[in-house]
Amino acid sequence: MAKKAKKNLDDITKKFGEEREKALNDALKVIEKDFGKGALMRLGDKAEQKVQVMSSGSLALDIALGAGGYPKGRIIEIYGPESSGKTTVALHAVAQAQKEGGIAAFIDAEHALDPAYAAALGVNIDELLLSQPDSGEQGLEIAGKLIDSGAIDLVVIDSVAALVPRAEIDGEIGDSHVGLQARMMSQAMRKLSASINKTKTIAIFINQLREKVGVMFGSPETTPGGRALKFYASVRLDVRGNTQIKGTGDDKDTAMGKETKIKVVKNKVAPPFKVAEVEIMFGEGISRTGELVKIATDLEIIKKSGAWFSYNDEKIGQGSEKAKLYLKEHPEVFDEIDRKVREKFGLIEGETTAEQTDQTEEKVTKKATKAKKGKQEAEPELVSLDLDTIEIEE
Repeated sequence: MAKKAKKNLDDITKKFGEEREKALNDALKVIEKDFGKGALMRLGDKAEQKVQVMSSGSLALDIALGAGGYPKGRIIEIYGPESSGKTTVALHAVAQAQKEGGIAAFIDAEHALDPAYAAALGVNIDELLLSQPDSGEQGLEIAGKLIDSGAIDLVVIDSVAALVPRAEIDGEIGDSHVGLQARMMSQAMRKLSASINKTKTIAIFINQLREKVGVMFGSPETTPGGRALKFYASVRLDVRGNTQIKGTGDDKDTAMGKETKIKVVKNKVAPPFKVAEVEIMFGEGISRTGELVKIATDLEIIKKSGAWFSYNDEKIGQGSEKAKLYLKEHPEVFDEIDRKVREKFGLIEGETTAEQTDQTEEKVTKKATKAKKGKQEAEPELVSLDLDTIEIEE
């Protein structure tokens, strides 16, 4: 009797399950018919879903981002103190988009873009779409229309803090406009996010820093424009300029650039909190040869013996500056080493497995830890690596 009751229950459950599955499939067909294929799908429908990315123009930053660059169809926020290199990082993305045959737009709300500097970074000024809007609403509306067209690959808004609402412009200095900019940004994010994803456009918002009043614990730093951008951004980059880079010889007292840390404080497409250390040279931007020499040496793709650097048993320079110059003068060697590094980290197709990628990061970690061990013997401290943020306590 009990077996018969159990069998009947199983039959009812099976029939109920089949009816549910049929009802779900019918609903999916209706949704696809009304809203198009792909409007609703199971995550397991595809064996592997790769996020489409565009290189940031910096090898170290591509590695820190995890996916190999900026994810397409997503919102990126770049923020940091004044003169830390935020616009430089964004302009490298513009140059990369153009290099890949895409179209880029620059919404210059700060009215401070230097065309000569942008050209030095590799931006094709003649092909760059530039707008200097009169108000925040106008700038966001222009960005929205460009994104909706589907013809733009990258749009940069510089900066959120300079997107002044029309009501504030029309008012008097000293008038209170509480939450006006935050409401404008919140509405813009709601309108733009779906269109950005649908057209696979990369939207980079540059932002400034402000300080909250009366904060006793934690960081008092915050970014203007409310919380909406923080929520909608898939990637948030914190750019901080560190020590100056001095020249050599007669220019040993002259600042030639600065070492800059770019921390991935939020990342929805890869593990966050990784750090990229780059050299931003004045008038040139991020030193791509500098970061390649540093990373390839850590991976032992470029061999270092004393002061000499060599590649494929051929000496390429005595000292890092000579090695950088060699790679600059031999772009084919630069591209070859760059590809090997990216394959090691699994950023491009190659024979690299996930296990090999982990071993690569562990290898870089051990080498960097060993190099800095002497500085730790005085007292325990945290070690910040070039390509990843790992805390080691001794």
